[in-house]
Amino acid sequence: MASWWWWWSEAVVVGGGTGGGSSGTVVSICVFTAVLCVCLVAGHLLEENKWVNESITALLIGCVVGAIIFLLSEGKNSRILRFDEQLFFIYVLPPIIFNAGFQVKKKQFFHNFLTIMSFGIFGVFISVAIVSTGCYWLFPKVGFGDLGAVDFLALGAIFSSTDTVCTLQVISQDETPRLYSLVFGEGVVNDATSVVLFNAIKNLDITQLKGGVALKVISDFLYLFFTSTMLGVTIGLSTAYALKALYFGRHSTDREVALMALMAYLSYMLAEFLDLSGILTVFFCGIVMSHYAWHNVTESSRITTRHIFATLSFIAETFIFLYVGMDALDIDKWKTSETSFKTSLGIFGIIISLVLLGRAAFVFPLSIMSNYMSGSSEKAPITFNHQVVIWWAGLMRGAVSIALAYNQFTFSGVTLDPVHATIITSTIIVVFFTTLVFGFLTRPLISAILPHQHRQSTTPGTGGGGRSTGSNSPKDDFIMPFLSPDEEASGSGSGFLQAKRSISMLLERPVHTVHIYWRKFDDRFMRPIFGGPMERDRGNCY
Repeated sequence: MASWWWWWSEAVVVGGGTGGGSSGTVVSICVFTAVLCVCLVAGHLLEENKWVNESITALLIGCVVGAIIFLLSEGKNSRILRFDEQLFFIYVLPPIIFNAGFQVKKKQFFHNFLTIMSFGIFGVFISVAIVSTGCYWLFPKVGFGDLGAVDFLALGAIFSSTDTVCTLQVISQDETPRLYSLVFGEGVVNDATSVVLFNAIKNLDITQLKGGVALKVISDFLYLFFTSTMLGVTIGLSTAYALKALYFGRHSTDREVALMALMAYLSYMLAEFLDLSGILTVFFCGIVMSHYAWHNVTESSRITTRHIFATLSFIAETFIFLYVGMDALDIDKWKTSETSFKTSLGIFGIIISLVLLGRAAFVFPLSIMSNYMSGSSEKAPITFNHQVVIWWAGLMRGAVSIALAYNQFTFSGVTLDPVHATIITSTIIVVFFTTLVFGFLTRPLISAILPHQHRQSTTPGTGGGGRSTGSNSPKDDFIMPFLSPDEEASGSGSGFLQAKRSISMLLERPVHTVHIYWRKFDDRFMRPIFGGPMERDRGNCY
């Protein structure tokens, strides 16, 4: 027993934890892989538990493993691997975001596009302002104020980033399709906005701030948003055209799958190389690939790509939360932090309060604005119960917050500054608290507030998987014939009357009308070039 204890400490904790010899690295990877397998088994056994989701399971298992390593190393270490924010952004995050775009139900996402954009962009600006200002004002009151202006602004971006991974695991896409699309869409745009703002804040020169700086930050963000989106769309269309024109499937289905996977990763890395937002690029690349490229491969490749991308995303998500659980017990950060327990508790309370307030400050007003702008005939309004669920589900913070905090307050995962160490430990505590507490309570909250949601989502016509082929409004029976190709072919009605009716419908239901005109354009021009079923065969494409 004693010899086994010594071998574990030397090979795993000392070698693997500090990046020592190759033997230690191999052992570390073996142990981490084994723990990942344990997480999969535990998640399967707890699948039906309404209180625990896979992210919470991975966090708790990470804590247990970290505690075991901590004991085996006699208090010297608690990790198998050292956190690297570059590893996170380059290798772990891309498959998660790409799969989110590849699997998204596009009709729900684009039907709520304006609301999602307002939450994900304007909401982040509001939250950053509240969190940054609140930290600047309240931290000194608890005896913690040794931070610069850039640090306070960075804290706003760090704690305004909702955790897309955790939110997607808590809310079911099939049970609550519209709610899922709002929270999911906001999460992706929110992450991209937070990262872009964080990078802009890091480059700010506080000594030369002028009135035009805020305008420049906004203009830079808009440039990054549109260029990143166009890059993702371009690469997605290029992949679709190559698959359609060259027909890889006649020789090897492996090449089809490999091309889609490599082009998706290329989109992310190319965006990072061009200093754009890789998150937005790979997300829209995933949407375009699922809309066009996926239909140009063989049936076996379609099944394979769905499962491969989902599996890679699942493993990456589990990896993130497992590591966060182990890293929470890293003794070095806790030793470096010289903040008293009372001050640490005050910092934690301030951050949690500001996160709650910052999210409420934009979810409820922007929801009301969205309902007003949409009008009663556009679609069902975002009810107060829906707003509460959206507010609650987006309170969780996760890997993006930790990665940004490490990027700002550490060097290669290590910090010797007590103040910066306090921020890192506070971030870990906030992530743990929000993931565990809010994660535990989100599903019961949804069940209590929206008790009929599951039955509504599985009514006849939507498909068992929640894929609705129509709109959410009874008015579709009137609108669809009006805009259908059959009516155009029949030549019924004058051009003036058709134009008048089109304008009136556009004013009455703008999102839905634009969506239908896009589908007509898509069938006539895009799909013949890039692939995909036509309107008569579309069925489950949306």
